[in-house]
Amino acid sequence: MPSLEDTQSQPDHRQVLIPRVGIRGLRYPVTIQRPDGSQFAASATAALMADLAASERGTHMSRFVSLLHEHREGITPARLVTMVKELRARLASGEAQIILELPWFVEKYAPVTGAPGFVDYQVTWDISVSGGKTTLLTTVVVPVATLCPCSKAISERGAHNQRGSLTLTTAAAPHVWPDDLIRLAESAASCELYSVLKRPDEKVVTERAFDNPAFVEDVVRNCALLAREHQGIHAFRVTAENYESIHNHNAWAMVEEGW
Repeated sequence: MPSLEDTQSQPDHRQVLIPRVGIRGLRYPVTIQRPDGSQFAASATAALMADLAASERGTHMSRFVSLLHEHREGITPARLVTMVKELRARLASGEAQIILELPWFVEKYAPVTGAPGFVDYQVTWDISVSGGKTTLLTTVVVPVATLCPCSKAISERGAHNQRGSLTLTTAAAPHVWPDDLIRLAESAASCELYSVLKRPDEKVVTERAFDNPAFVEDVVRNCALLAREHQGIHAFRVTAENYESIHNHNAWAMVEEGW
């Protein structure tokens, strides 16, 4: 094959540093390896980026996809840290970043009957390396149930309740898994959610929420206290959003510490 011109490797005389260039929106099949060695398959949406020197015209886009393909099986938080360092080395860049978003399924059992069913969550890993510093951010989006304390206090019969969403982002050690953060987030709300509930389970879940009323302010504060106590979490941001059942708007709150 004749030699083809490498246009992207031409020098650039405009002298403008590009902090991030790469690919995003890449849907790719991967397998995630859990701490116990088991694996599950997932369809991930990936972004891989690096900086580009002011003297270089273009980056090597194909290398981003090649790296993910090579590491697509047995992904763990620790392996993602290795991947981002390898990406920086392959591109001879000063900084690199990988963002991986995927659905996360947890098999949960109804509280009384034990009926099994999967509940889905959203997990995002955001890993970056700059100089000698590596940052691993894990975000979980957790559906929860909340019951209004004010409604319970003033109503003769019942209280309005609704589903909500708790989003927790942490800067944490690689041994802190999404499952740990999901359990932490669920315990901050009025009640966790299940995919399968029989009548005895529904009674317990309804009464559990009624016994644990929580504003969005309560939810983010509860979650913040739990995150503070977790030795593997260095910094966190938590937001809670209630999809209000008696209002045409949502209630929202946020707490962050350690950034």
